[in-house]
Amino acid sequence: MNICVIPARGGSKRIPGKNIKQFHGKPIIAWSIEAALESQCFDRIVCSTDSEDIAKVARQYGAETPFLRPEIISDDHVTIAPVIAHSIEFYEKEVGAIDFVCCIFATAPFIQSFDIQKSLEIIKTKNIDYCFSATSYSFPIQRSIFINKDGRCKMFQPETYDKRSQDLEDMYHDAGQFYWGKASSWLENKNIFSEQSIPYLLPRYQVQDIDTEEDWIRAELMYSAFIDKLKNKGSR
Repeated sequence: MNICVIPARGGSKRIPGKNIKQFHGKPIIAWSIEAALESQCFDRIVCSTDSEDIAKVARQYGAETPFLRPEIISDDHVTIAPVIAHSIEFYEKEVGAIDFVCCIFATAPFIQSFDIQKSLEIIKTKNIDYCFSATSYSFPIQRSIFINKDGRCKMFQPETYDKRSQDLEDMYHDAGQFYWGKASSWLENKNIFSEQSIPYLLPRYQVQDIDTEEDWIRAELMYSAFIDKLKNKGSR
């Protein structure tokens, strides 16, 4: 059995009501739920939330909400692993053993069902703990700078000062969309970013973290162009 867990805590401070705020015509969480449903990879799709308002919207778009998340795993400082483990433990008591679990973030409107499908195949065929979405940095991070309290700068890797950008190694970061993992890996809280994981690479135009109002505006602008690109390819 495979389950999808969409964490969607209430009480967002930087973007009030973020997880159910309207994004291109529907609550932003709906994009994650619909991609999960369209992928046909899951026996159950659950929204783990501490908010009845979010739960109501999640149910409207096809997710299950069999519980409200306990307060102890609902504050600002809780990491994702305990939230996923809570859902696994709940469903294992209800329906039996679980094989793979995919955590999909509620604010991931660029997520595509075929990426969920392809990454599931990777974790099923490789002996790994996780397969997660990632993308490349658009600028060489070796040439990034610090700014001190006096406004002066210092290079992150000064030894790369004379190197051409194209000669520096490509670097990647978590794309914040989905994380496939073995149920046992989630329960044991194994490190997602380790040699026992395989990143599933996405193009940069398909990735935008949404934590601030500025991020939200950028995501809306990017999404309009993204949909046009998909239409030209004959995709969703």
